[in-house]
Order: sequence, then C-alpha cells, then structure tokens
Amino acid sequence: MKAVTVKEIKTELSHRSHDDLLKLCLQLSKFKKENKELLTYLLFESENEDSFIKSVKLEIDEQFELINTKTYYFIKKSVRKILRIIKKYIRYSKQTETEITLLLYFCEKLKNFKPSIQKNTVLLNIYRRELANAKKKTLLLHEDLQYDYGLEIEKLASSL
Repeated sequence: MKAVTVKEIKTELSHRSHDDLLKLCLQLSKFKKENKELLTYLLFESENEDSFIKSVKLEIDEQFELINTKTYYFIKKSVRKILRIIKKYIRYSKQTETEITLLLYFCEKLKNFKPSIQKNTVLLNIYRRELANAKKKTLLLHEDLQYDYGLEIEKLASSL
C-alpha cells in the first residue's frame, strides 16, 4: 500500500464527522507508541511547555544513570539512544526554545559525565555537534534570548 499525500489526508479528514475523527485518532494511538506519545504531548503537555521540559530532563537524568560505564562502546550506544529520545521530543514540540534548552541540557550532562568524554573522540564529536546545533538554532530567536543562550553555549564550549 502506498501512502497518500498530506494534502489528500487533510481533504479527506475535512469531510469526516467528529465521531469518525475521534475513532481515527484512537485507532492511530493504538497502532504505534510514538503516535500515542505525540497525542499525549498535543493533548496534555503542549499547553505547559515548562513542565514538558522538566519531564524530559528527568527522563534524560534517568537515562544517564542507566548508562553502562564498563567500556566506551556501551557509553556511545547509550548516548546515541538518549540523543534519539531528545530529538523525538524536539519533533513533538517544534519550539526552538525547547530544542535549545534540551540540547544544552544534554551537552551539560555529557560534559559532566564520568568517565570523561575527552578520552573518546566519538563522544567529544557528538558533544561538539550538538553544541553547534544549539548555537545555530539560537540565531532564530529574539536578541535577548540569543544573548542568554549564547552565554550558556560559550560556558559549555570553553569548558572543554
């Protein structure tokens, strides 16, 4: 089966009744975990972005606690997994401030991680790449926010 375009889906949804739309959303939420997470964000957490950021930060903290530190191989795999989770939540939010906040929090956790990421090139490159992404995204914000985030980025960049 080939998927149709978003425009065709939008047109078809506009012709459906309220009950049909409700059934489709519920069916969509049962199909895949990501769909359910997105609906949860849109219905319950999009109104209060600060609490959403706090909950994501808590999940990041939990994931960093679970990292197997026996070898850098396991650390790299876990860090990539955490980054995938963060990127997923960023896609849900679609807000630049949330994206920058989560990326900077990730970089801060990675910088303070023991054993040090300075001993591993891959982890250091992940850190630098995400810091550069955050810096690039700050250019889209208001000047005051650019300055605030810029200070935080410089602090993280100068410490390594």
